[in-house]
Amino acid sequence: MVNSAENNLATIFPTTIKELKLTGWDYIDIILISGDAFVDHPSFGTAVIARYLYDSGFRVAVIPQPNWQDDLRDFKKFGKPRLFFGVAAGNMDSMLNHYTAGKRKRSEDAYTPGGEIGKRPDYATEVYSKILKQLFPDVPVVIGGVEASMRRFVHYDYWSNKLFSSVLETSNANLLVYGMGEKAIVEIAKELNASGSIYNCLNIKQIAYLSDKSDEIENDVKLFSYKEVLADKLKHASNFVQIEKESNSTSNRRIIQDLKNKRLVVNPTNSVLLEDEMDKIYSLGYTRLPHPRYATKKTIPAYEMIKDSVTMHRGCFGGCSFCTISAHQGKHISSRSQKSILNELQQIAKMPDFKGHITDIGGPSANMYKMKGIDLKICDKCTKPSCVFPVVCKNLDTSHKLLSELYTDAAKIEGINKISIGSGIRYDLAMHKTNNRETDKDNRRYLELLISRFVSGRLKVAPEHSSTKVLKLMRKMNFGQFRDFEQLFRQINQKFDLNQQLIPYFISGHPGCTEYDMAELAIETKNMGFKLEQVQAFTPTPMTLATVMFYTGINPYSGQKVYVAKDKIQKEKQLSYFFWYKPENRKRIIQSLKSAGRKDLIDGFLNKH
Repeated sequence: MVNSAENNLATIFPTTIKELKLTGWDYIDIILISGDAFVDHPSFGTAVIARYLYDSGFRVAVIPQPNWQDDLRDFKKFGKPRLFFGVAAGNMDSMLNHYTAGKRKRSEDAYTPGGEIGKRPDYATEVYSKILKQLFPDVPVVIGGVEASMRRFVHYDYWSNKLFSSVLETSNANLLVYGMGEKAIVEIAKELNASGSIYNCLNIKQIAYLSDKSDEIENDVKLFSYKEVLADKLKHASNFVQIEKESNSTSNRRIIQDLKNKRLVVNPTNSVLLEDEMDKIYSLGYTRLPHPRYATKKTIPAYEMIKDSVTMHRGCFGGCSFCTISAHQGKHISSRSQKSILNELQQIAKMPDFKGHITDIGGPSANMYKMKGIDLKICDKCTKPSCVFPVVCKNLDTSHKLLSELYTDAAKIEGINKISIGSGIRYDLAMHKTNNRETDKDNRRYLELLISRFVSGRLKVAPEHSSTKVLKLMRKMNFGQFRDFEQLFRQINQKFDLNQQLIPYFISGHPGCTEYDMAELAIETKNMGFKLEQVQAFTPTPMTLATVMFYTGINPYSGQKVYVAKDKIQKEKQLSYFFWYKPENRKRIIQSLKSAGRKDLIDGFLNKH
């Protein structure tokens, strides 16, 4: 473990034997392996875990993007860690990182120098873990990060079009840490340091482990087994409802599921991080730079995008059907103090290469900072996946006053010339009319402040679709709210003599969406004067409601059938409606609608007003 003298060092975690010698360490407690390049910045999960472990007294080395196709020397270079290996695929699921919604190989990996592809394997968590268990069978392997977290139960894998068992079983790892895992990983390290036994870790919260099938207690939630869901898609859908409800509960129970050979046991989550706990995580001495090993290499695109940004909070209570954020970070918001955020901004302002522009002060949704229930006892009993759908909860405090104060104070910091809010804005929260006149005034002030001073020419929002039917399946607000916000955006721009753009995000091919829904979306946005840029085809990812609907063809909450565009041609057709203004698409769209007898939609495209 780290002694007090070492704590005074400005640590750069060793990634090579040469760097290890410079630390003076004669052993390593924990070796972290990641599919990403190593960037010592709080937006990168490996850096947060490394810093948190180091602050807790453990010596940590990092092996970023090891070569899994040679003699495995990268995995062997440090030998055995004293306690365990920690494995993560990176900041993204490796399959989403590698492939488009059309299952075509991506041309860039944003988490690798120069955006170079091929530096991590498909299903990276499983590949790395199996290699480690082969080389060091007696050393515990703990898997975590987004990929492990979202694949902890039996799940549908879009890229193979199959149900997979839990990644804990397929990877041969000893433990899985799900969600934001700082507290759990340190508890594992402390227990292994004290007892040396992985079996003493099995009561730690926010972990999963494999057991024999006799491990069951009275309050456990038991899911349908791997064998049962293979035989019946409806049972897989039922499992999702159980998992989501339990995940949204503040007093959640263990969830168990019988896999191919073992029983999966998923322990309850830790409680929501308190403000001082969040402040500690973000004050751990990050260099905010790529590791020195990349000094002569090309820039890392993901780092360049976020290097001058600050995270205010974690979690999201939006509950969108297609999103994994609440399943990974949690539904409840964990916020930092204003002092902690301002201190980080001051640190950035003093960095030698800072050009004066803060590119984001945000989170999963930019404007959920400090938001929580008015009566927390009501929240304790609630298992609803969303606090804003189908309507904004009456018990939710939607005041943006503290956020406005934070923006204003941040703008006063010496060396900061411009602040842009790069995270997406939930305009349904800011525009929601409450029974509190002061809150409504504060929220209107927030929108005016945001649009007049904290937009870098383009503001991102996510209406996602125009169809009421599709939006309900997405758990998103009615499109009319986007029209109202677009009008407000124009009014504020006019008031302050600004020429800024609103950039809406939309999704094609979502369960429930037909070609004709896309035609109506194209006409709606055309009539509003948009030529869309930020669009995407729906990509099924593990552990989302939309993915369950894609796989099963039903809404698991209602049991009703849902149309799903699975055919490649149909999916490409839907996507093409975003770009109706391209001559080749316009011609095909008109012909397709003519064949379907949809003259009403054709008239919408041909109407120039």
